[in-house]
Amino acid sequence: MSLKVILADDHSIMREGLRALLEKQPDIEVLAEAENGRTAVELSRDLKPDVVIIDIAMPDLNGIEATRRITTESPGVKVIALSMHSDRKFVREMLSAGASGYMLKDSAFEELDKALRTVINNQTYLSLGIADTVVKDYLGNLVTKESAPSIVLTRREREVLQF
Repeated sequence: MSLKVILADDHSIMREGLRALLEKQPDIEVLAEAENGRTAVELSRDLKPDVVIIDIAMPDLNGIEATRRITTESPGVKVIALSMHSDRKFVREMLSAGASGYMLKDSAFEELDKALRTVINNQTYLSLGIADTVVKDYLGNLVTKESAPSIVLTRREREVLQF
């Protein structure tokens, strides 16, 4: 059984390069390419791929909104963000939109192959640099959430709550 993939990036050289690398794998089939987010959503709905590899910064409909629509309209389709952006805002938005993976464009092809096989097994894949960003963001949110009640409640209120 082959892994069916759609490539979505506004740079044709990126799509062509990814297609050439992916098609060298005996069990991967590139179904289509999209140059913008709207086309990626339509192709996902029509072709029912296993995975969509998508850039974040694209015309017409950005990768974040396209991911949100793909994961809503085509349940079961996995999305991997392949972006040059390592900023935590982009990572958080893509994961919140439903992406199963996030990779940086400076990654080697072997990592993309690993990401495809990871997300198809219902696991999340993050590039090493991105994983660090996500963990720091998560820990920062934990500290904020844990310290919030102590700011809101007085010492006596916390004492009563414990009883």
